[in-house]
Amino acid sequence: MLVTFQSPATPDVIMLRDLAQYLLGLIGKRLDNRGVIAHDDLPEAIRRLEEAIVDDKQTAAAYEASVASNAERHQHAGFSQRAWPFLDMLREARRQNADILWGL
Repeated sequence: MLVTFQSPATPDVIMLRDLAQYLLGLIGKRLDNRGVIAHDDLPEAIRRLEEAIVDDKQTAAAYEASVASNAERHQHAGFSQRAWPFLDMLREARRQNADILWGL
């Protein structure tokens, strides 16, 4: 199932339900049928998401350093790559003092 995040400040961001649930959990929200991230909540949401991205990149770097050979390494879309469109949306909504809404 897909979740669509909408804001008057940005284009829509559409993602799979599992990722949306995880990202919202990181910023202290629950995925319900409908929801809102008020512009007053955006600075804290951005801070939390940025911290999670940094943590993910550090974990990925530690993993890559521990892998013995290139044959064992593989490229995949990590959490930070999937979170960037949502983070960009949060930042632009904050800049324009806009809320973000979502619905299933």
